Amino acid sequence: MSPSPPRLFALCRRGGSVGLWTRTLVQTRAEATKLKTIDDLPGPTLSKTLFWLFVKGYADKSHLLQGVQKNLYGPIWRSKFGQFDLVNVASPELIAQVIYQEGRYPVRAELPHWKEYRDLRGQAYGLHVDKGQEWYRIRSALNPKMLKLQEVSAYAPIIHQVVEDLLKRIEFLRARSPDGVSVSDVTAELYKFGFEGISYILFETRLGCLQEDLPKDTERFIAAVNDMLTLSEIVVIFPRWTRRILPFWKRFVQAWDNLYDIAQKLIDSRLADIQTQTERGELTEGLYLTYLLSSDKITRSEIYISVTELLLGGVDTTSNTLSWALYHLARDPRVQDRLYREINAVCADRRKPSVDDLQAMPYLKAVIKETLRLYPVVPGNGRFVTENEVVVDNYWFPKKTQFHLCHYVVSHDHTQFARADEFMPERWLRAARVTPGPFRHHPYSFIPFGVGVRGCVGKRVAEMEMYFALCRLMQHFEVRPRGDDCATIQAKTRTLLIPAKPIDLRFLQRA
Repeated sequence: MSPSPPRLFALCRRGGSVGLWTRTLVQTRAEATKLKTIDDLPGPTLSKTLFWLFVKGYADKSHLLQGVQKNLYGPIWRSKFGQFDLVNVASPELIAQVIYQEGRYPVRAELPHWKEYRDLRGQAYGLHVDKGQEWYRIRSALNPKMLKLQEVSAYAPIIHQVVEDLLKRIEFLRARSPDGVSVSDVTAELYKFGFEGISYILFETRLGCLQEDLPKDTERFIAAVNDMLTLSEIVVIFPRWTRRILPFWKRFVQAWDNLYDIAQKLIDSRLADIQTQTERGELTEGLYLTYLLSSDKITRSEIYISVTELLLGGVDTTSNTLSWALYHLARDPRVQDRLYREINAVCADRRKPSVDDLQAMPYLKAVIKETLRLYPVVPGNGRFVTENEVVVDNYWFPKKTQFHLCHYVVSHDHTQFARADEFMPERWLRAARVTPGPFRHHPYSFIPFGVGVRGCVGKRVAEMEMYFALCRLMQHFEVRPRGDDCATIQAKTRTLLIPAKPIDLRFLQRA
């Protein structure tokens, strides 16, 4: 008797052969009629989904809907909405099974409205639309200066410049507040910080996001990012014939036009500078954009769209995670004090941390990890497996099945994380993780930056930004809730997971 698919999966993984696992799946399908198909999956009807979204109020809380549906249907279920037919996977074991079978050229999710816009304007597809070998070629060109730690360390001086401007901005806002210490809507300020930081790296120029009066193009750039991310969720729901009636598609196109136009101007300006330096016989110095412009692996049009997409992924990661971290530190003086003591022990007298200093700050990293566990940047991720047939649990799926990996509900699973709803950075310290006990968890229960070849290309840059910013903020300020306001702030979904209302904090100057 042959082993069941889950058992066979475990055997193949221990043997180190994913290829064997994939080949055996096809054999298993032919030999075993007991495997179920997508039509056998439980799941809600369209009317029930609409009821949950628009009557029960889950339209902007889709991360919480994952838990509702998992409780009803188990860790794997099917849902249909508009043009989407999804297989939802909500346990670390099943997520691992999907990832191990994703193939060499996996796709996160189909984005037909993004592709349609690119075709409309005759633009290159970029990382989120291109597939197969073309996607792999672009990704291979983008990776070296983003994922190699030694290369990313070169961005440290740039990030520190932007962090210093953030500190000045906080001081300015404190001085202007009625009580002299409060900052309203911290997320909005950290969004400007995240935008300035990633833009400085990608475009090799300052945009002035942390100035009191934003430059006109910078203001338009920030608005376009917000509009595109918001409208992207809306446009894809409605059928194409509604575009003559509803304004969403037109506004979506305009948002992308603004994004692309400003990005193209910034890149062309940098290219002109490089050409001028070359003509003068001067040494061309630069970082990420200079590297891409000198590369023969990626075209100019691909640089335009790829840099724009990297910007989209880099802003909210930093700003939202830092916002939630400060929110919890303000509510938990014990955690904040422990973090401050660690930072002060490594970088006394407010010395700026170096990349090497970060290795001596495990609690700083634990705070960021715990924040990402509670508030993953995206509550769910996708895998559109185009190369292989896939078996997950006892179900067989054909090629081009769209999987939805439910990261939010998995990272809040009480069977994986003791006291899962609590903010406990200690769970990430090495002593807690290597000792058998409540802080051991499945590795695929926490993958906030994704995993595999489709993992986040900007992970290391985002982490460095967050570590440096949080370290410097703690060196200068003790954060507290504003007044007696200790009300819990919930999250909401806007493609990404963001605070449902402004986070207002007091920044008390440290002696």
